[in-house]
Amino acid sequence: MSKEQVYIFDTTLRDGEQVPGCKLDTKQKLEIAARLDELGVDIIEAGFPVSSPGDFHSVELISKLVKNASVCGLTRAVKKDIEVAAEALKHAKRPRIHTGIGTSDSHIKHKFNSTREEIIERAVAAVKYAKSFVEDIEFYAEDAGRTDNEFLARVCEEVIKAGATVLNIPDTTGYCLPHEYGAKIKYLKENVTGIDKAVLSCHCHNDLGLATANSIEGVINGARQIECTINGIGERAGNTSLEEVVMIMRQHPYLNLDTNINSKLLYSTSQMVSHNMGMIVQPNKAIVGANAFAHSSGIHQDGVIKNRETYEIIDPHDVGVTESSIVLTARSGRAALAYRAKIVGYELTKLQLDDVYKVFLEYADRKKEVLDEDIHDIIKDSKINI
Repeated sequence: MSKEQVYIFDTTLRDGEQVPGCKLDTKQKLEIAARLDELGVDIIEAGFPVSSPGDFHSVELISKLVKNASVCGLTRAVKKDIEVAAEALKHAKRPRIHTGIGTSDSHIKHKFNSTREEIIERAVAAVKYAKSFVEDIEFYAEDAGRTDNEFLARVCEEVIKAGATVLNIPDTTGYCLPHEYGAKIKYLKENVTGIDKAVLSCHCHNDLGLATANSIEGVINGARQIECTINGIGERAGNTSLEEVVMIMRQHPYLNLDTNINSKLLYSTSQMVSHNMGMIVQPNKAIVGANAFAHSSGIHQDGVIKNRETYEIIDPHDVGVTESSIVLTARSGRAALAYRAKIVGYELTKLQLDDVYKVFLEYADRKKEVLDEDIHDIIKDSKINI
């Protein structure tokens, strides 16, 4: 059975760049955009063109550069925003305007001082106006996570009639639990007239650490686009992590979902974005963190040395990591020491290993990590005949 495609909408250059201290210059944006296109991303959200002349220029250049992906520009439900985005995207092979408005009662009351009916009117007007410039229109219902489902369905119906091709259902504050977000997508799938004419999209934030889980629940329940960033970078606690959702779908074939992403480029892309944005990837980050394929516990090391799959569900090569790491610490056992000693040139017998291991533990208790160069000193101090 062929798998259904989930489109990957990358917003590293828009939502990701909103992180304080992560401003990219135009050259860096172009470098990242080229890599995202090579990675196999389906849609690149290049920026918010009306926000500044620099962002407009970057979106314009990215539109000229990108060969395969759709290029998207964000707008508010404001005519000027839409006009500027359309101008910035005019060179794109596959342009998309991403427009929308807040739909939760909190946003309607406190942000817009408006009513539900007026919000629907503004949403429809924005989509219709955007449609006069490009065919591919994505509508975002900001704070959909806290929007009443019945009203959200009404909004979705009206913007589909107006020409929206994608419906973005953001959990803007990262508040939803996975079963709640999945149920929201399911409700829209079952209750919006004309839903077959549009793609439902998940845009989840990580305020409670649930962005990835919510996005996966979304696609399980009928969404076919995930909005995400490299390394999960984004405002506050971040966005859905591209590398996580891609590998979850790939490691669980029974979901019958997959993406166009070339996973072997994930690690190098993560490093590129980290370097350009000056944001270190946390060592324990899933898929691309420095410790994602590192083992320091003796029990784990022994298992991985015998068969990698005992403690690794992903082959590191599949995400562009050269190999698993056996890290020597005071928690490491004889198997790991023998493995690392062999790599640096020492084939130890069982009796030799016993003597060397005693000296190794003394070193390991003094250091956080025993390195390859330390092994030579350990062998020397153990006074064994090699």
